[in-house]
Amino acid sequence: MTEAEPSNNSTVAKPRLVICIGDIHGYITKLQNLWSNLETQFDPQHFNAATIIFLGDYCDRGPDTKKVLDFLIDLPSRYPNQKHVFLSGNHEFAFAAFVGVLPEPQNGVSFKEGWEEDEESEDREGWYKGDGYENMHLEGRRWAGHMKVRFNTIEGSECKGSIYDAGPTFASYGVPHGSSDLLKAVPDDHKKFLADTVWVHEEVKFISLPPLSFRTLINDDFD
Repeated sequence: MTEAEPSNNSTVAKPRLVICIGDIHGYITKLQNLWSNLETQFDPQHFNAATIIFLGDYCDRGPDTKKVLDFLIDLPSRYPNQKHVFLSGNHEFAFAAFVGVLPEPQNGVSFKEGWEEDEESEDREGWYKGDGYENMHLEGRRWAGHMKVRFNTIEGSECKGSIYDAGPTFASYGVPHGSSDLLKAVPDDHKKFLADTVWVHEEVKFISLPPLSFRTLINDDFD
């Protein structure tokens, strides 16, 4: 897609390239392949001035969440003329909840009060009960929990620790799944990244281009 930019000539709009990338899920090699191939698919002048919108779900499932976040955090310094937007997916929301960087509710309601609505799932999902759980958002507890029934019939695969498949994220930081040691293992710049992801972003005046094959761009097969 391209986004029309203002021009000194009122009859001509200079297109700005807009690229949307979603569901990286901890796969650094796929992300690196995708990025490298995007650079070759587009004119360097357009790519280096593009708006890149990441649609969330950077963590969990794949083995390299820590490396993925390092890659994303470094983009603004590597490509200073690009515009980068990092939306929050449900996986980042839960990760942020566990490490304690979600904003407090503005209406005075505690996170704990949100547990009651889903409490019938607590035993099945093995909600986290370690250090700091008392005032944790429900999704943080679910994210770090231990599923009792490991096979996910909807996905047709084994759960990787929790209902969020967060086990590989813990491992990428060198700690066991469900360990409160993750709070110390996650560096401050990663916590800031999670805290700064946005839930809503709006772009206007798009011009659609023919879609590119995602498999061609990542040059890899999905697991």
